[in-house]
Amino acid sequence: MTDAARWLAPSAGTAARRNVWLACLIALTALLVLGNLANDATLDLKYGWDTRVNCAAVEAHAEGRDPYFVKNLKGTKLSYPYLPVTLDVFRPLCAGGALVEHYRGIFVVLAVLCGLILPGLGRAPSSARDVALRVLCALGAFVGFEWVVASGNFAILSGLLTAIALKLLLRPPPSDASKDQGFSWRLAGAALLGLVTSFKLVFFPVLAALYFLPLPRGRKLALIAVAAFSFGVPILLSKLLYPDLFASWQLAMAGQIPGQHVVDLLEANPSLLLLVLSVMDHARIGGGKPALFAAYALAALALVLVPFALSVLRAVGSRPEGEGGSLPMRLDRWLMDHPRVAMRITVLAMFALYLSSPRLKEYAFFELALYAAILVVDLPAMALAAFLSVGLAFPSLISLLGAPFEGSFILLVVALVCFWIVLLDFRAEPKRLEQD
Repeated sequence: MTDAARWLAPSAGTAARRNVWLACLIALTALLVLGNLANDATLDLKYGWDTRVNCAAVEAHAEGRDPYFVKNLKGTKLSYPYLPVTLDVFRPLCAGGALVEHYRGIFVVLAVLCGLILPGLGRAPSSARDVALRVLCALGAFVGFEWVVASGNFAILSGLLTAIALKLLLRPPPSDASKDQGFSWRLAGAALLGLVTSFKLVFFPVLAALYFLPLPRGRKLALIAVAAFSFGVPILLSKLLYPDLFASWQLAMAGQIPGQHVVDLLEANPSLLLLVLSVMDHARIGGGKPALFAAYALAALALVLVPFALSVLRAVGSRPEGEGGSLPMRLDRWLMDHPRVAMRITVLAMFALYLSSPRLKEYAFFELALYAAILVVDLPAMALAAFLSVGLAFPSLISLLGAPFEGSFILLVVALVCFWIVLLDFRAEPKRLEQD
């Protein structure tokens, strides 16, 4: 027993020291994140332009004016980007002007609520430490929430709905008696996620990640079908119930209304598409839009999607030899045999697909942070420290020092590095969640 105690003592001491410095790093990161948000609140600048645009559009619609013509919106030169059906959905939010006046405090409460709602992937119920990490990521990862607050963007609402959808989709493996009930909740989650993607159409590919859930193939395809149908419902309702406004929305999105702001894929944003465009401009490579989109597809595949796919295939390839069937069949069996790993892969796939979007505005990094928050909690100490340093502390410090993010790809690079941190951790220990 004495020999055993001597053998274990260094490990216990090392673990204690590791816990101390990790706790210090988390505390320092939290101070930087909260300090950055507090610093923004003290600046004498007129923030919240997106909230004012959205509520001005709701007001214009209520008064019988076409909200897709900027000349009909009071106090703004920006255009309204959402589908016509959202004008009536957002009307209660904008009633009385309380949202425009007090959106900062409301958004902070909603962001904290997102962190509290997000699910865990481990066997045990979420600890206070796990919940605190998820809230910290929601508030500080990639400074996405800072941009949501600065712009007053309604990404806070889509983020809240995304958190609820993930809570419904990433449910613990059910017992035999509750399988049907659990699937009903997942159907509701898929429908809600599809509805969220209809707010910003470019994020629709995220729905494909539902295929990695630990369910029979038929049920997974049913979830994807429900999500796709839910994605299409707001578009269909807008076309049927608001035909004139839908036509104006199409004109606005196509940039065919002269003399006003246009929402465009190539509008300044830190996405892979714009990074590729910048590289091509510097290298003086022509070819027009076909060459641009081909290069963008290659970049997304090389940096994000192919490494993710190869990592999943590598994990599935560890299955004992002799089990036949096609690759999709073996993948389905492996995911069902490892339900928690499957949910981890699902969230990682959502992270990858969202990160690959061709239009990733700064405020959209808030939703990316919500996917990351689920994965961060289960990282081992060194990977967690790297993620906190790169994804939270570094961007917050840059923002505190006043360095501009606009026109740069700092946030994209930070998000790519964080994606590779969680991907390499998955490659190193794909089944860790099953063993915990």
